[in-house]
Amino acid sequence: MTIAGTENSDECAIDTGWWEPLAGKRIYIETYGCRYNFGDTANLVEVLKQKGSILVDTVNEADAVIINTCTVVGATERRMLRRLAQLQDKNLYVTGCMPMVQREAIFAICAPTIIPPDTIRATYRGVGTVAGGGVGIVQIAQGCLGRCSYCITRSARGPLKSFPIAEIIKRVGAFTRAGTPEIQLTAQDASAWGQDTGRNLPELLAEIGGMPGHFRTRVGMMNPATVKGILAPLVDAFASDHIFRFVHLPVQSGSDRILQRMGRGYTVADFETIVAAFRKKYPGITISTDMIVGFPGETDEDFSLSHELIERLRPNKVNVTRYSMRPFTGPFAEKDFPDSVKKERSRILNAHAEKIYAEINAPCLNRVVPFVVTESLRSGSVLARTPSYTGVVINDDLPWGYAGQAVLKKDRKYFFIGERVS
Repeated sequence: MTIAGTENSDECAIDTGWWEPLAGKRIYIETYGCRYNFGDTANLVEVLKQKGSILVDTVNEADAVIINTCTVVGATERRMLRRLAQLQDKNLYVTGCMPMVQREAIFAICAPTIIPPDTIRATYRGVGTVAGGGVGIVQIAQGCLGRCSYCITRSARGPLKSFPIAEIIKRVGAFTRAGTPEIQLTAQDASAWGQDTGRNLPELLAEIGGMPGHFRTRVGMMNPATVKGILAPLVDAFASDHIFRFVHLPVQSGSDRILQRMGRGYTVADFETIVAAFRKKYPGITISTDMIVGFPGETDEDFSLSHELIERLRPNKVNVTRYSMRPFTGPFAEKDFPDSVKKERSRILNAHAEKIYAEINAPCLNRVVPFVVTESLRSGSVLARTPSYTGVVINDDLPWGYAGQAVLKKDRKYFFIGERVS
């Protein structure tokens, strides 16, 4: 077993040398999971580029393979282990959440070098370059204040550690100078930023809102429990033209009883108050939420309350996850539900959500909307975002950063097909 860079993994650590065996080598990287993981990979790439390494597109071209892992649910864990088994004969490095909490499972099937995520960030702080492109990821904090009874991520990432505002602004500025039109602020809980240092997210957004440049910022996932205490100034902060009118606010259940068992720290009424405040000031704001189905002890009545909440909420997107027991979480007295029950509840909730999407999207057809191109999908096709973060696929060869107007021609549930207006 090898663990790189463990001499000192503190945020302010000097270069611990995890990168030395990779310097000047051809490197292949696969990244799984959340935007925070993709932010770690972006930092990793910038470090390796400075050390003379070359990023390649396939495993067979590589001198070394790096897998940035996720283990948020059981299905993802199994996928990670299968992939590591396929690569066990390679010069293999593993980072991300999985080696922080399930190292034994990894070493049961392969013998990689572990790169603790903290050492990547510590080394990157001495580099500071950005790749540019259409989307830039800026990590604002690590860990969280919550104690959700189902979540393994807190064990992997630890308690909340907000990154300095000057460092965040510097990174945002680097992306804006590179012409990046979309900047994603990411953390395990974005709305918790600063609550360990006497600051708060509205202050950070106000700083970003005052920066020069042509860009918009997507604020990452926010926990209603940490939004409650900053709601009014947070809503006001979204008035800036540098902030997408988009909030990702996971509710997880429509039942207060289940929310309490989950340890979420808020009620359904709290959640609905937050959504109402954003919608009152920004009627067209995009609301995305998450739901867990099949949580231990979830009765038919509890599930019905989740179904009813989605009907009242009428969100633009619902991410539905089937509960799976994770290490270091629970335990719960109730037996886990059969997969068939969780699958059926997931199907019902997804079908109901998609019906709502169709009802929300129908009046938008043939509407002309402003957009900015953020991603190239393939030759002759790009993804653009409206000010409310609605995705619009345009079949046109446009560079990222291009701003214009499009008419929405086709509804694809999760995005629109648009035609550029001259």
